[in-house]
Amino acid sequence: MNDDVHLLKGIGLTMYEAQAYVTLTALISATAVDISEKSNIPRSKIYDVLKKLNEKNYIEIEDGRPLIYTVKSPVEVLTREKERLDRSIEDSITRLTNIYENGISQVQAPIWRIYGVEKIINKELEIIQRAKKSINMRIGFLFKNEAKMLLKEFKKRNDLDIKILASQTCYIDNEEFNIVKFFKENEINVQKADIPFVKLVIADSKEMMHTYSKFTQETRDVIPETAIGIWNQYDDIARNYNERFENQFKKISKKAKNQKKK
Repeated sequence: MNDDVHLLKGIGLTMYEAQAYVTLTALISATAVDISEKSNIPRSKIYDVLKKLNEKNYIEIEDGRPLIYTVKSPVEVLTREKERLDRSIEDSITRLTNIYENGISQVQAPIWRIYGVEKIINKELEIIQRAKKSINMRIGFLFKNEAKMLLKEFKKRNDLDIKILASQTCYIDNEEFNIVKFFKENEINVQKADIPFVKLVIADSKEMMHTYSKFTQETRDVIPETAIGIWNQYDDIARNYNERFENQFKKISKKAKNQKKK
């Protein structure tokens, strides 16, 4: 019950309103006196609390002496509230992202170092989420679970032109992982290329991030604690890297097509 009360408080009810609604889900229909006794809400407060719950469309009031209060289904109520919160969160994401991007554009030296695998992956996903038209990636290695996380984000953004140049394989936890096969099987535009042990993501020719790491000598496995990302929002630099990527991708794609014809 306490967890449910805290949840309802988190979506906008007062403590008393939350206690009254949770109590009424067990009683289904009851008088104000019964609800007060079961929920430990003072009688001096219960009528105002129930009035507010009715105004918020959590319960219904049936005329009579005394009044009867009937709970609305938690599925109906919480589904409605979830949809409202989802809309509010999406609106906040849009507003705050605009503020964030305007702030970023005014920073005089838009280059940052990012340490830690989780933070690096999150920044990659953020760059993909922020992209308007295109994502180009050079993948020489991957962190654990990174491929699945990238793919999930790519699938959400089917409006983007996504291209990947990747090494055929890399090692994750001492096991060989076929990068090219993974993305091809999931219908991502990927081409095999001779990529060094570096990762690069470019969005809209406007921002980019290089990721570097040290590797074990035996299996060329990533040493996570050495990973560093260089996030760069200089338009000129991102545009130059993107042009080089596009040229390389076209050459490799053309070569691959010619080989298939033969």
